[in-house]
Amino acid sequence: MALTIYFAGAISGGRGDVAQYREIVSALERDGHRVLAGAVAAEHVGSDGERLESQAIFERDMGWIEQADVLVAEVSMPSTGVGYEIATARYRHDIPVICLYRPAYTKRCTAMVGGDAGIELIQYDDPAEMLSRLRAALQKYSTDPVGYSRRTPA
Repeated sequence: MALTIYFAGAISGGRGDVAQYREIVSALERDGHRVLAGAVAAEHVGSDGERLESQAIFERDMGWIEQADVLVAEVSMPSTGVGYEIATARYRHDIPVICLYRPAYTKRCTAMVGGDAGIELIQYDDPAEMLSRLRAALQKYSTDPVGYSRRTPA
């Protein structure tokens, strides 16, 4: 069944992957999931970010993370904000985190993500293969009516 997914990706750190973000968000929405992504997947938003006050963005995004069943983050482009969102989901709200990483910008994924046994890391080169693996990972958190808890895999 459908999940509410918070999708995180770099904005201020660089917008080189915005087309990739859009593809991921669109695929998840086609699968029937509700994806909270804000400006991350918006083509018109540059590295200077949204035209909202920082506090408004912070409050909105923290509210969206709290609503999410799962946080999915594309972490190939290093981003302080994405790291903050991952930590908030994991350690403040106990929300499962799936990170997507392809070695396009760095030789390896940051140890703070790659070394956290509680984060499911999907390293990939082929976007189609990544989507297949992401879909399989999300199935563990499906809203199965037989006692699903959003905080633990089904």
